[in-house]
Amino acid sequence: MFYQLIDIFVTVITPVFALVIIGYVAGPRLQLDARTLSRVAYYAFIPAFVFDVISKARVEAGELGRMVGYGVAIVIATAILGYAAARVLRRPARMAAAYVLIAAFGNVGNFGLPLIEFRLGVDARVPATLYFLVISLTAFVIGVAAANVVRGGRMTALLAVLKTPALLAMIPALFFANLDVAIPLPIERIISLLAAAMIPTMLVALGVQLSTNTGIRLEKDVIFASAVRLLGGPVAAAFLALLLGMSGLARSTAIIQSGMPAAVLTSIIALEYDLIPDFVTSTVLFSTLASVISLTVLLAIV
Repeated sequence: MFYQLIDIFVTVITPVFALVIIGYVAGPRLQLDARTLSRVAYYAFIPAFVFDVISKARVEAGELGRMVGYGVAIVIATAILGYAAARVLRRPARMAAAYVLIAAFGNVGNFGLPLIEFRLGVDARVPATLYFLVISLTAFVIGVAAANVVRGGRMTALLAVLKTPALLAMIPALFFANLDVAIPLPIERIISLLAAAMIPTMLVALGVQLSTNTGIRLEKDVIFASAVRLLGGPVAAAFLALLLGMSGLARSTAIIQSGMPAAVLTSIIALEYDLIPDFVTSTVLFSTLASVISLTVLLAIV
């Protein structure tokens, strides 16, 4: 078991974190703009990646529906765990909402996609990408809703979910996948090139984003919220897999995605809605560092 953990750390975890470290070190020195990198990935690379994977996938409608339902259930379950943890600790409503945001929103894109492919192989790309979309969109809705409940703000941000480029890319992708229509070769090659740039760009952008944060305020709530995200997520996913009868790659990829650290986007949402941003940002940083250990163990177990 010890040698397996070392092998996973060296061959799976290290390559992913290496790109984050490159972004963290190079960002301030090269004056890289994390917002520019993220926007390029958001509007070009991620939609291309989603289209490239889904258009070539062969998933039955029934199995697709089960996976979507499973992904939504996982996010709801982890959000409930986050809320329950905050209430057990007798935290006020604003802190409870921050717990929910962190618990629901894992870094399923930057970390989840490459880690799953390195560990489970190319065949895991399709379920990993599907869960990436489902978990991200559901978590965004729950996170913004939680922030608005305590703030009393507008819910218009939820409408932005329907305009997400990655979600829009699913429409033509499903068309080509279900009708078995050939994609014109020049377009296919353009999309493949853009798709190949997604993961490295997102990882470097994550490093640049982390380099702009002032530091970690290591307090009890940061540790508890990180534990819910890193440990509670996989446990909830494994339990729901038993209830829903999920197995194979559909189960394994979901459990791994559920163990990702808190997404950087949670810090942006917390700033936008004044939801204890210092606490949320510290949890993003701490959970990212702690995931070096937790993900190594999780990848060995799954």
